[in-house]
Amino acid sequence: MLDALRFEWTRLLTLRSTYWLIGVGLLVTTGVAVLLGVAGRNDPINAEVVWIALNGAAGFGLPFLAVFMAIIGIFACGHEYRHGTIQPTLTSLPQRNRLIVAKLVVVLTTTLVVTLAQMAINLGVVYVVWGEAPGLFEDPLGTSMIGYVLYVLLYVLVGFGLGLLFRGVPSALVVIFLMPLIIENMIFGLSTIPALDWLVPVVKFLPFTDGARMMELAAPNFGPEMPDFDLFSRWAAGGVFAAFAALILTAAWVLFKKRDA
Repeated sequence: MLDALRFEWTRLLTLRSTYWLIGVGLLVTTGVAVLLGVAGRNDPINAEVVWIALNGAAGFGLPFLAVFMAIIGIFACGHEYRHGTIQPTLTSLPQRNRLIVAKLVVVLTTTLVVTLAQMAINLGVVYVVWGEAPGLFEDPLGTSMIGYVLYVLLYVLVGFGLGLLFRGVPSALVVIFLMPLIIENMIFGLSTIPALDWLVPVVKFLPFTDGARMMELAAPNFGPEMPDFDLFSRWAAGGVFAAFAALILTAAWVLFKKRDA
């Protein structure tokens, strides 16, 4: 197992894309906090401002860091197939379960470290601009920050599973962008049309939408004219996203063990 972990750490650290994706992810999310500070430096700070700054606008449907780290997750397996290195890898590490576990450990550990570093950097920006971060360790802000970390980890897990499932990069990238940004938003929008009200019960089971609910500061209020979506609570919604990630990863893992490569 140690050999598999060492192999994966070496592979991750020798890919230039790793540094580019992490660097751009941190740059964009830090830029959100800086822009927020420049725009509101003369205004009093509150929990909502801290929330936006720490998650880098992910709470507004722009999960920059999650997307960039998910691409690293896709590359963990997708690059192996794209560049034809999967066969030499399996020759060196023939125990496939150990190889996948090693890849998961390396990718998720890296994601956790980068996510915590991003939050720490953005928190530093908040303190530089306002000198305080009210409500940081209190509910609902503290809980939403835990939800943000879990959201990013699950997002990466989905990316990893898609890369392994499709045995390549392009198809996995299409799904990881298309599903949360277009398909789920389209279903939500169509569900507000009276003739398509049969889509209303579907909304509460949209995985990426449910995942985003883990980092909400407050329950959404769609107004009296919108349908009653009967959304899950924070952690129940997170459970839907986790189940979705587990389903993709399990299918990919089973097929990986049955396929020739």
